[in-house]
Amino acid sequence: MSSELPRLVPESDPPAPQRRVESLRPAAGITLGCLAAGALICFSMPPWGFWPLAVLGVAALDRLLAGQPAARRLRRGGLTSAAWLLGATIWMWDFSPGGYLVANLIFSAFYCAGCALTPPHKGRRPALVGWLVLIAYLRWRFPFGGVPLATLAHSQADAPLAASARLGGPLTVVALVAVAGVTLSLLAERRWRGALAGASLIALALALSVDAPRGRDIGSLKVALVQGGGPQRTRAVGTDFSVVMQRHLDATNTIAEPVDLIVWPENVVNVDGRLVDSPQLRQLADVAGHHGAWFIPGVVEDGEPGEFFNFSVALSPQGEMTDRYDKVRRVPFGEYVPLRSLFEPVAGDILPSKDARAGTGPAVLETGVGRFGVLISWEIFFEDRARDAIGNGGTVLLNPTNGSSYWLTIVQTQQVASSQLRAIETGRWVLQAAPTGFSAIVNPDGEVLARTGISEQKVLIAEVAKRTGETWALRVGPWPLLALAATAVAAAVAAARRERPAPAAFVATGDLRAVAGRAGDRSGSESGQGSPGHRGAGR
Repeated sequence: MSSELPRLVPESDPPAPQRRVESLRPAAGITLGCLAAGALICFSMPPWGFWPLAVLGVAALDRLLAGQPAARRLRRGGLTSAAWLLGATIWMWDFSPGGYLVANLIFSAFYCAGCALTPPHKGRRPALVGWLVLIAYLRWRFPFGGVPLATLAHSQADAPLAASARLGGPLTVVALVAVAGVTLSLLAERRWRGALAGASLIALALALSVDAPRGRDIGSLKVALVQGGGPQRTRAVGTDFSVVMQRHLDATNTIAEPVDLIVWPENVVNVDGRLVDSPQLRQLADVAGHHGAWFIPGVVEDGEPGEFFNFSVALSPQGEMTDRYDKVRRVPFGEYVPLRSLFEPVAGDILPSKDARAGTGPAVLETGVGRFGVLISWEIFFEDRARDAIGNGGTVLLNPTNGSSYWLTIVQTQQVASSQLRAIETGRWVLQAAPTGFSAIVNPDGEVLARTGISEQKVLIAEVAKRTGETWALRVGPWPLLALAATAVAAAVAAARRERPAPAAFVATGDLRAVAGRAGDRSGSESGQGSPGHRGAGR
């Protein structure tokens, strides 16, 4: 045996470095693959709404993460989510290019982290499903109270999976989209057992959705939803609010049949000072008295210096104000400015000069024809506001909104999708009224029975049912889904750690006997192949 110290060498020689031109080709292909996966999810969203694309996008994301180190998983998750979100929220560019980019950078960072923490091999698929659910919930709560736009749940509002919202809310829909995506990926690999398990889980969820509680009718009423019409993509600054109100007065005057309830959109009545002292209140009282109906208009009035109130008010057929609901969930940078002292010096010219004061009361209005849940505009995107409304006795959900300032129809169509999801998960009719569109009537199964066009003046009249009872989604909220998602992630990470291979073996070239002794009784096929240890000993 040689007396020189053993030299440690790896079992195999490192691969020769590739030329830069060769390495760029697969990198470009992967980049295009990530962008294509994100685009599939993007175009599954309203207004495009081809829902199977979301499943294909998740399947493609799963394939992109397979077998990759953490840094690559992070980059690929970021590219996929950027293509998804930048396309599905392009309307934000019209308000603030900087805000559009920053908001999507934050949300893409969530998916970057989730993909980086998803194991590359064993446990990858349960972890990916879990992370998509957890990130969806995070987006609905953070930052600034959450911005739940362009979510996987929205993509399924008109799809069979939407029915699962009555089981556990929109997170159930997100989970099943993710399960469908990884099931498709398993089918592509011909892993039949795993694909069968995924398909069985989806089938079970849909079967439970059919038999799950969904509430019951306790009466009916005839409702008129008024859309005054007017140009889209307008701003409050420079708008003549008397013209906006007059359009709605004119449209309301076309109602020729008796109705029980008239609903106007959000903030079409703008008051200098307070409503109780205003001439607008007398006009509103005249509407209620003329039609002999309960009347719920949306009002904006001045508050203390630097603030305003955004609320819906109930007027009796005698023109008396009987109840009021102030909007609780405000639009960040639209109705209030978080961290105003930080943002105002750099973007003061595009930020609202006043902040809406957030309401604190339950999301209901009491009237002589029933107690109605009220989700003003933005609040329809949040399932907790709907639970608050129904938990306080709401028999129908009203969504007075104002989408007239938005570019394109992305927000408006996603809002209709949110109304569909809220209808399914609560088992209630949802009535959406907007000044320039979309106004819509949605039944408890999430079907849109009527919808206006953009900018048209129209009144939607329908007989709707007042309902009571609770779905499972109302009873349990999002917590079971969050617990299952967290458990899936934790179990997948634990399984990946158990599977993690030992570090590459190093062999001492000067001591073949010691290596052979540690190896023990090996098969002839292993020892007969020329390893680096053999070559070193023969020198």
